[in-house]
Amino acid sequence: MTVVLRRVNRVLLGLAGLLLVIGGGGVLAAALDLSVPSWWPWSGPSDVLLSAADRQRWRDEGWWWPVVIAALGLLVLLALWWLLVQFRRARLAEVLVDSGDGEAAVLRGRALEGVLEADATAQEGVAKARVALTGRRTAPRTRVALQLEPYASPGDALATLGTRALAHARTSTGMAALPTEARLRAVKHRAKRVT
Repeated sequence: MTVVLRRVNRVLLGLAGLLLVIGGGGVLAAALDLSVPSWWPWSGPSDVLLSAADRQRWRDEGWWWPVVIAALGLLVLLALWWLLVQFRRARLAEVLVDSGDGEAAVLRGRALEGVLEADATAQEGVAKARVALTGRRTAPRTRVALQLEPYASPGDALATLGTRALAHARTSTGMAALPTEARLRAVKHRAKRVT
């Protein structure tokens, strides 16, 4: 999903950029009275983008304003959808696990995330853990966010995460590697008063 999204983003941004450069360059060339192709609608600095007749052509038609408003509304909705898709991170729905008999078993991604979260939360000094699986079904990756208690050592928490929770996940799924991005954060707490 993320690879497809990246390709679509690149194509859309490339097309938008190309159209803006061509259109803006043509309008700028006409405004500076430079030579423009004969098919270009504006040929000199005295030309206007839309003549008065063009601006008022459809004004008296009853269908004109609803169509314009609907088209602009659809354009805004598509732009908002595209923006929201940028912030949504794709999570793996399932992971393929080698069962040893030549067939692959399917493990639900949420189940593996839940087990990893439970193992990570059970560590000493971890107040809360959140896990998200990304990547491909055959090569998953994990993003782990740990909230550490004030007394916890980040180095110890990270080492325990690698040797316990992630090691259990690799062993149970039969994966040789499980690349992980870990983010550690301390739990907010109030300062203790000394009397």
